[in-house]
This record gives sequence, C-alpha cells and structure tokens, in this order.
Amino acid sequence: MSLFNLFRSFGNKDNMIKEYLKKEAVVLDVRTPAEFDEGHVNGSINIPLHVLQARMHEIKDMNKPVIAVCRSGARSGQATGFLKQQGFDIINGGPWQNVAAVLK
Repeated sequence: MSLFNLFRSFGNKDNMIKEYLKKEAVVLDVRTPAEFDEGHVNGSINIPLHVLQARMHEIKDMNKPVIAVCRSGARSGQATGFLKQQGFDIINGGPWQNVAAVLK
C-alpha cells in the first residue's frame, strides 16, 4: 500500500463507519472488560480479542455487518483480519471513540 493510499484510507474511515452503521452493523469492542467499563459505544458488544475465536458464533448469529473497535485500532485490526478470513463482513473502526463521534 502506498503512503498516499494509507492516508486516503484514514480519511475515508468516517464514511466507512457511517456506511456500516446504515447497514445496522454490530459494534464489536475487543478490549478487556475493564477497558470496556471505562467507556464504550452505547449498544456495542464486548468480546475481548483473546476469546474472539471461541465466541465468534455469537457475532455470526446476529447475521449483521460488524465494526470492530478497541483502544487504538491495533486489536480491532487483528480481529478484523481474523473475522474476514472467517467470512464476516467487517471493517476496522479503530479507536471506539471514532464510532462514538459518528453517532453524535
């Protein structure tokens, strides 16, 4: 990926989040429960990254697109890559505040 495309993709993050929210996406927060309790997107579900594989059936059963979030975007990026490999329609929303800001 070129440097130009990298910055362009960050500029489109809000648009991607809005598009997924219009499709009634589930917001998946992959932080620890303690981090989640400190603040999160209203209505989001908390499945920590380290147990995601064991609990991905919960997300699959919702039959909706997914926006993965965390604290910085790193763990949600890992979750996005893993769930894409499993056939999920998912984007990395980055820090949970990105989605919260779009919902305001």
